[in-house]
Amino acid sequence: MGKYLLRRLAINAILVVIAASLAYVLAASTMNPRAAYQARQPPIAESVIDATLDAYNLNDKTPVIVRYGTWAKSVITGDFGKTWNGGSVNDEMGRRIFVSLRLLLIGTLAGFVIGVAFGAFSAVRQYKLSDRLIGVSSFVIMALPVFLLATLLAMATYNLNDALGFTLIEYTGEYNPKLAGWDQFVNRLNHLILPTISLSLGSIAFYSRIQRNMMLDVLGQDFVRTAMAKGLRRRTALTKHALRTALIPSATYFAFAFGTMFTGAIFTEKIFAWHGMGAWLVDAINANDVNSVAAVTFFTAVCVLFAAFLSDLLVAALDPRVRVS
Repeated sequence: MGKYLLRRLAINAILVVIAASLAYVLAASTMNPRAAYQARQPPIAESVIDATLDAYNLNDKTPVIVRYGTWAKSVITGDFGKTWNGGSVNDEMGRRIFVSLRLLLIGTLAGFVIGVAFGAFSAVRQYKLSDRLIGVSSFVIMALPVFLLATLLAMATYNLNDALGFTLIEYTGEYNPKLAGWDQFVNRLNHLILPTISLSLGSIAFYSRIQRNMMLDVLGQDFVRTAMAKGLRRRTALTKHALRTALIPSATYFAFAFGTMFTGAIFTEKIFAWHGMGAWLVDAINANDVNSVAAVTFFTAVCVLFAAFLSDLLVAALDPRVRVS
């Protein structure tokens, strides 16, 4: 299993480099940081604009391949360059990265665990009322875009708070800066509720459908019936044998779900006023900020491929065939 995981880790590292490089080249080829300076009043001399853009490695008069080489050398040393107005991309990323990771990790894990549990329960209760309710709810949720779901949750919470006369659930911002200590910790958890629900509901619906189908395929297999015939309780046979085998396909979707989760985080962070990597990506695109877009893409690639590595770990732990490959 060790060789298998090391091989997968090496492949993922190469894919991070390729993804980040393609993103930088695409951003540098299509974005125009010069426009932000040319639009200023009074007008700025062209030579001054060129000198400024050269200092930030953003000058469109310099060939893209040359700018890419400069950027890549800096990234190797841990420096992601300057924003379009001279700020540090590293500092900006340091402020935002854990904001997004908090949402993504909790949302991904909650979506996976709860979705698998609902799917397994639905399969065991096939064609009963609970199975039909879970099925209908899942299809409705999957039909709703993340931005619409987040907006509906924010509006419903606002109306609920207004009806109660006090703030039961926070619906905007990351935390209240006026609080400190334990009060701020509780406040952060409160602010986390709606964004997490918005992100994880889609994954819960997705995994519940996949896990239900996989579980139904496994329940009819001979090894499950044999386990129960040998005296194992039905619950033990279902969890130890059927669920473990049925989890393998769901585990392979883990990395793909994480990529989808980040796409949802872009809308969620904007709607709930969280200043994370997703919101930064939108702002960077609007500002033609090449280095910031490349940094967010690099972060996304690392997260997705780390999720792929976790998926490989899950598969290796669940499937004995992988351990000897």
